[in-house]
Amino acid sequence: MKDKQLRVGLAQIAPVWLNRDATISKVVQWMQTAAADNCDLVVFGEAMVPGYPFWVERTDGARFESSLQKELFAYYADQAIDIARGDLDEICKTAARLNIAAYIGTIERASDRGGHSLYCSMVYVDANGSIESVHRKLMPTYEERLVWSIGDGHGLRTHSLGAFTVGGLNCWENWLPLARAALYAAGEDLHVAIWPGSKRNTQDITRFIAKESRSYVVSVSGLMRAADIGDDLPHAELLRKTADTLMADGGSCAAAPNGEWLLEPETGVESLRIAVLDHAKVLEERQNLDVAGHYSRPDVTRLVVDRRRQSTVTFKD
Repeated sequence: MKDKQLRVGLAQIAPVWLNRDATISKVVQWMQTAAADNCDLVVFGEAMVPGYPFWVERTDGARFESSLQKELFAYYADQAIDIARGDLDEICKTAARLNIAAYIGTIERASDRGGHSLYCSMVYVDANGSIESVHRKLMPTYEERLVWSIGDGHGLRTHSLGAFTVGGLNCWENWLPLARAALYAAGEDLHVAIWPGSKRNTQDITRFIAKESRSYVVSVSGLMRAADIGDDLPHAELLRKTADTLMADGGSCAAAPNGEWLLEPETGVESLRIAVLDHAKVLEERQNLDVAGHYSRPDVTRLVVDRRRQSTVTFKD
């Protein structure tokens, strides 16, 4: 039935690297393109605004008291998203005007944690333009821990979107069984996985999660090329010298609840590809496996999830 279908746009694009406002403007343009193609949801990659910290592993990022690393971190923090300040207002207004929902990877400068540390945050904006969840990545991966802080469970939430219940995770936390289980238990049947960009990450796990959850899975990645390093960035010459020609190749793709490809991984180009999802397929595949339902044993194993937003202080005025 057509009213049980959902059109999802996979927006595989490169940010205007480390430029918050210019990248937001680019995101808005691709939202407009997706809406013009009647998408109900459009998804952008991890850390899209203002970009992934590709310099860390290439410039001795673990050196303590490095003036280079301090300067680059300060620049990155200055370009990060402050949601309370209204940095995503243009995206929210666009979503409302076009009646389209969006998942967007951001680097968040969280005012509720003092406003100076950075979090890799996956933001869900509904078709009314409301920010419905901000999921801070539970555990940054490897060198990411030198620039990103550890998140919490507050954003482990799902959202109603047409006939579907949608949720999502950032990059390698898609490998965390308990994080996935939390979303499954919250009714997720459309899983959104966002990545900085690599086919090596998306080509296996996308189909695996689909088979495990019997849900649709959409993996959306960014692109990053040495040519995307602008002249106005600090240490631009060094950043280009240490960069690979292609540091993030994309790999965006989508799988059906039986694990079959709807869209195979695509690399090397900016694109908007559309996956048409039919909710009946979810119900068909849940007939023999529903890991949060008839195939679960809560009397034997159960998961406890703390969804409180973590803070260092509680004020009582």
